[in-house]
Amino acid sequence: MATQTTASCTGSTLLQPISEIIDLPLDQVNFVACQLFALLMAVWFRLYLHPSKTSPFIRHVVATLLGLYLALFCFGWYSVHFLVQSGLSYGVMIFASLEHMHKYCFIVTLGYLIVCQITRVYVFDYGMYSADFTGPMMVITQKITSMAFEIHDGLSKRREGQLTPSQKYLAISRMPSLLEYLSYNCNFMGILAGPTCSYNDYMAFMEGTSYQRRHQENANGKENGKAKQPEPSPKRAVVSKLCTCAISLTTYLSLYRLLPVDHSIDEHFVSTTPFYLQVVYLYLAMLALRPKYYFVWTLADAINNAAGFGFNGYDADGSPRWDLISNLRILDIEFATSFKLFLDNWNIQTAQWLKRVCYERCPVNPTAATFLLSAMWHGVYPGYYLTFVTGIGMTMAARAVRHNIRPYFLVSDSHKRVYDVITWASTQVAICYTVVPFVLLAVGPSLKFYSSWYFCLHLLCLLVVLVLPVKSRRRQARAKEDAAQDEQRDHSSTDNNCNQKDKST
Repeated sequence: MATQTTASCTGSTLLQPISEIIDLPLDQVNFVACQLFALLMAVWFRLYLHPSKTSPFIRHVVATLLGLYLALFCFGWYSVHFLVQSGLSYGVMIFASLEHMHKYCFIVTLGYLIVCQITRVYVFDYGMYSADFTGPMMVITQKITSMAFEIHDGLSKRREGQLTPSQKYLAISRMPSLLEYLSYNCNFMGILAGPTCSYNDYMAFMEGTSYQRRHQENANGKENGKAKQPEPSPKRAVVSKLCTCAISLTTYLSLYRLLPVDHSIDEHFVSTTPFYLQVVYLYLAMLALRPKYYFVWTLADAINNAAGFGFNGYDADGSPRWDLISNLRILDIEFATSFKLFLDNWNIQTAQWLKRVCYERCPVNPTAATFLLSAMWHGVYPGYYLTFVTGIGMTMAARAVRHNIRPYFLVSDSHKRVYDVITWASTQVAICYTVVPFVLLAVGPSLKFYSSWYFCLHLLCLLVVLVLPVKSRRRQARAKEDAAQDEQRDHSSTDNNCNQKDKST
């Protein structure tokens, strides 16, 4: 297996013998080796290039050079695309007007990513779904577009009243220098697997002010903001996340070959296996596939924490939290009782990016626009679009069920537990059904799977949306605002009447 994919690996061949021994593709071996190297460099970076010992300039230079080295080792000359994409977007930020800069930057950055994805898939190797150079470009795309919108919010003439609290917090008050910009996009902690973070949080970490900003959020009530707090250690968080990585990797390597997802469309399996067992098999296959993502994202989070990045205040018991840029919550994923809860805890930073650049700013049908943007960002495989189009229907149906049926089960704890069990099972089946095309990638196998299920969940979602009424979130928010305004008018009119009576008296 390893020797067959060596030709498609564009990076270093130094670890080819290890690839052959463990029977894994060379590009994946390079990726894991670089992440482990980045973990060691993160510890060194925190101890020897601490903000108290060196300047932000040195930290930016070292972080950027190490990141570019890792990219070169993993992807060879394809890593030049990272600099080209970043350079084009920075030029747009500098020369375009602030009024439209964020829109132009969004189009240029996402367009360049899509062009690279098209060439990789349809020119080089359609089926090469492994560690490829467009993966880091997806994270860089998130960072560049987020930064463009945050610069627009901070430097344009928009009134503060037009910004949400999160937009005010993330707004950038000055144009980043080229070094700061490259460090943010290409630092060694996140160039290979992210996660995405806000520019302000990253700069606070590089300048050594992130701890002071978060000390005020101590939830144990003992912090008065006057005494200087000792800097919390990420050691416990890093060790815990590395243990999670080890368990996830072991689980994935043990099960993914035993429970392949494409077995669910095998004609003999479909014709001879009862439908309920097909459902169980699909759930187990997806359960065996998810630890791969748990491993990659948790390791990336541990690398950032080891460098001192990711501190997010304190828990109620006073213990430090290191989840500022965490990308998932595993238990909340596996025990999610709604489609929304699953998505809220899966790839968290990407969901935040979609919310900030699309959902909060799109004037027409933000839910559909957000799913469409997510599909375009993921790539050009048709399976991605089938998954996210299905996801739109699933989200609307789940929202309708929650608004119309859930209140009847809140009358007692026993009823709520029954509801939670039913919705957990339904959510897991719905997620598995939705993401099968995401794994199979091509149109033919995806439609073959849906046909074997008679498109049952598609039809069920359509029926639920047509039968159960539900207001959109924006309409609900507007209704609340209108009610509040009506209440204020009533109060003001009452006050006016009282004042008139006082004057007449």
